[in-house]
Amino acid sequence: MTRWITRGASVVALAALALLGRTTAAPAADNIVIGFSVALSGPMQAYDGDSTRMAKLFIDQTNAKGGLLGKKLVAVDADTKSDRAEGAKAGLAVVQAGAVLAFATCDYDYGAPAALQAQHAGVISAFLCAEDPKAGILGVGNLSFTASGAAQLQGAVAAEWAVEKKGWKTGYVLLDDSIEYDKSVCAGFDWLYPKKGGKIVGHDTFKNGDATIASQVTRLANAIRDQKVDAVMICTFEPGGASAIRQIRAAGITVPILSGSSMDGNYWLNAVPNLTDFYIAVQAAVIGDPRPDVTALAEAFKAKYGTLPASQYAFPVYAFLQLWAKAVTETGTTDPKTVVAKMETFKDVPTVLGPRSFSSKLHIQTKIPLMIEEVVAGADKVVDSQDLSDAIPNDVLYRLKK
Repeated sequence: MTRWITRGASVVALAALALLGRTTAAPAADNIVIGFSVALSGPMQAYDGDSTRMAKLFIDQTNAKGGLLGKKLVAVDADTKSDRAEGAKAGLAVVQAGAVLAFATCDYDYGAPAALQAQHAGVISAFLCAEDPKAGILGVGNLSFTASGAAQLQGAVAAEWAVEKKGWKTGYVLLDDSIEYDKSVCAGFDWLYPKKGGKIVGHDTFKNGDATIASQVTRLANAIRDQKVDAVMICTFEPGGASAIRQIRAAGITVPILSGSSMDGNYWLNAVPNLTDFYIAVQAAVIGDPRPDVTALAEAFKAKYGTLPASQYAFPVYAFLQLWAKAVTETGTTDPKTVVAKMETFKDVPTVLGPRSFSSKLHIQTKIPLMIEEVVAGADKVVDSQDLSDAIPNDVLYRLKK
């Protein structure tokens, strides 16, 4: 790991720098510093790794065009080690290293400690790809954003697409209630599926770490037999998600399965051989995205790092940085309050992933087009896109109803 210090650095800054891990350049008066208080090790690296690399691709591309405001973008890193306590230290480190924008881990619970350090210092923070609405104003403060969309959006888009495009009007919901993300995905589905004309005939739960969900599978099979279930919505994540899906298919259940973007990527498909009729809603497809700009970005990522991103979670940070750079350019400053005020005026601003909006009340996307990917014989492909027709109400967005 390399370490750097600046000439004339204060004692406080030196203490912060001691916490920094890998850095890409030394900050200077004529540089704009972007901090990454993210998981460079530990289990959250699976989500943070590609997102951070994508952000640094944006930095390289921007610098190749002359930077922002005539200044070079430089990155400083501090490893949270996938630990909340270390996250707070990492957040403090990048702030004291001069970051005007500090990225946090792709999860509200793990990223909030770092984001809160930025908020306290008056610095903009952005979660790499967290999808809990608390990742922003509600859970951190007025200077905090998330690069991604609300998890409820994924469930709602899956519901609307299932009813209106496929005619699957009898549904069954299987919730892995281990984390808040899963509950939010299912909340979106539960809200919009009946509103669009579908009927949910059963709900069941399991835990991601459960070795077996035999009882849940039996109840699902009975519902399919007795109530003619058209599709199952499963809200889960890896590794338990693959185990649950494998058990469902092993039981001879062949009805279509819908899920959220946490199940994106080919890396887990070997755990469910020849999986078919499995559908997820994602912001971007690593392979086969119909938008040329997304495909070009994936190829640029591969050219820089030697491999394509593992999943769609690499892409949202690039769109966020486009918006942040636009605000910086238009205001002529990196002053956090000025930049945030400008970003809060953005309405359907074009990005590589499509239109994006912010307001003084929402720093997360709640109505953006998603791709529908289908897994056929163990490989995924884009089969459709769906733009949510209804705005997600606050009681669904914040899960106020019990």
